[in-house]
Amino acid sequence: MDEEITSKGIIGRGMRVLLRAIRMEPFMFTLGALGAIVHSGTTIAGAFVSGAIVDMVVVPSVENGEPALAALAIAVVVLIFVSLLKIAGMISRRLGAGAMQFRLQARHRRLVTRRYLGLPVSWHQKHQTGTLLSNANADVEAAFVPIAPLPFAVGTLVMLAAAMVALFATDWALALVGTLIFPALFLLNVVYSRKMSPRMTRAQQLRAEVSAVAHESFDGALVVKTMGREAEETTRFNVSADELRDSLIRVGRLRGLFDPIMSALPDIGTLAVLVVGVWRLSSGAIGVAEIVSVTFLFSVLAFPVRAITWVLADLPASVVGWERVHGVLKATGDMTYGNGALDREGPARLAFDSVSFSYEDGTKVLRDVTFDVAPGKTIALVGPTGSGKSTIASLATRLIDPDGGVIRVDETDSRTLKHAELAASVALVPQVPFVFDDDVRGNITLGRDLGSSDPDEQVWNSLRIAQADGFVAKLDDGLDTQVGERGTSLSGGQRQRLTLARALAGRPRLLIMDDATSAVDPKVESAILAGLKDSDNPASVLVVAYRRATIALADEVVYLEGGTVVARGSHETLLAKVPGYANLVTAYERAEAERAAEGEFIDDSEVSA
Repeated sequence: MDEEITSKGIIGRGMRVLLRAIRMEPFMFTLGALGAIVHSGTTIAGAFVSGAIVDMVVVPSVENGEPALAALAIAVVVLIFVSLLKIAGMISRRLGAGAMQFRLQARHRRLVTRRYLGLPVSWHQKHQTGTLLSNANADVEAAFVPIAPLPFAVGTLVMLAAAMVALFATDWALALVGTLIFPALFLLNVVYSRKMSPRMTRAQQLRAEVSAVAHESFDGALVVKTMGREAEETTRFNVSADELRDSLIRVGRLRGLFDPIMSALPDIGTLAVLVVGVWRLSSGAIGVAEIVSVTFLFSVLAFPVRAITWVLADLPASVVGWERVHGVLKATGDMTYGNGALDREGPARLAFDSVSFSYEDGTKVLRDVTFDVAPGKTIALVGPTGSGKSTIASLATRLIDPDGGVIRVDETDSRTLKHAELAASVALVPQVPFVFDDDVRGNITLGRDLGSSDPDEQVWNSLRIAQADGFVAKLDDGLDTQVGERGTSLSGGQRQRLTLARALAGRPRLLIMDDATSAVDPKVESAILAGLKDSDNPASVLVVAYRRATIALADEVVYLEGGTVVARGSHETLLAKVPGYANLVTAYERAEAERAAEGEFIDDSEVSA
């Protein structure tokens, strides 16, 4: 996705991006290009109208000593007409270019965002969040920056072609000046583009790096501040920011060198026209009108020609932005879904049949894992760190797919189900709770249709099961309380219970809890698990558990070691017959007793952070 872009072939690749954009927005491009052509045509016409006015109005008035009022009135009408056409062309050009650019940017932001949502978690884990934000924003903008001056540049090309025809029709010597100046402008643009390409490429890449560093620092603000690493993080950000600054200075320095030259060439052409024109006038080959027209033409070309420079100058950044965006749109790793459906009646059955899973580097995580969760039962998944418990939770909710084996929900292969069908029946409460910068109600409903005549009652019911209704009721605005970014106004236990209530609000038939109550008091945790069994919509539960009290509440325990199911049975049976399980559970119990003795666990159900 971060493929290096060099100046080689940059114009050709940039033109392909522009042609692709034109094919996507043909109407708006046509509107802008036609407006630019009308604007260019009236600019050339204005030059020759000015020459005619000098020849037919100014010169006779000077020679006769009195103004030619009739001719002057005609000249005013013609100038007004030409000006109105020029204004109409300018409006059309700007509307077409602006609408085309903003539509393309909006479309591709949506495409990139949809692609992010369609890619598996494993893909996201390999890409920095700051880089992904840059892809969806800065890169999309950069890809279509040349669209703004593109119709103007098209009109300028038409203007230059028409100007050359007009020059040859006027006088060969004046046309010779144009044949020297206009190719020089194009040559300078090409050189400028090639010199600018690597500089713009580096600047675009550094923008993504600065965004990534900033996002990481902000996201880890709590760690940075508690560890006293503010100065180091500031230095790290400054290094990236300074590199971006230096890169943009190099871009500005090159632009500052070429822009005056680009502006000076038409002025040099104007001086050359005056010199050649005086010589041709003295020989009687042309008149004053021709000199005035051509001189005026060269003077008005200075600004439009810059449009070509703008397009070519933005091509390197456009190519970089497009190829980074295109890298996201073409990213592989899609999870395909079928058209299968579930009955959605009663608790679901979950079955793992000889499931294996490996990371992309070849590290084996799970080996021939087989177990099931019977409808309405609670299964505790227990094992030492790195045994594959969280991987099983991700596989059960199909955030990832296994390398081998089959995962079934209600005897149906989960890969054959519709995405919406699986999401409606299976819910995951992750280890780390994520709370949106919204009110309590919004965090629980997530804008979903909860299928209830009284959605708030369903929200409160979910909060009651999650043992969160007490602290929510005491908040100043209840369900309307804004909880802040990532739920900063709540304690860790409150955030966990809020995310559990979010999962329960959708009435899942299978609930996966990946150590989702680690910050909750053990008594509250027991009440939560009891509430799940006694609710009006009971669900099968697979809980990644560490505490002995939690494990004891489960109907059955599945014990993992090294990615393999070593034993399964009741807590008492495994405790008596499996030494590894007994050592692990008692170790957790001893650690928890120490934390409790130190006052680490408190019942925060009535406390707001």
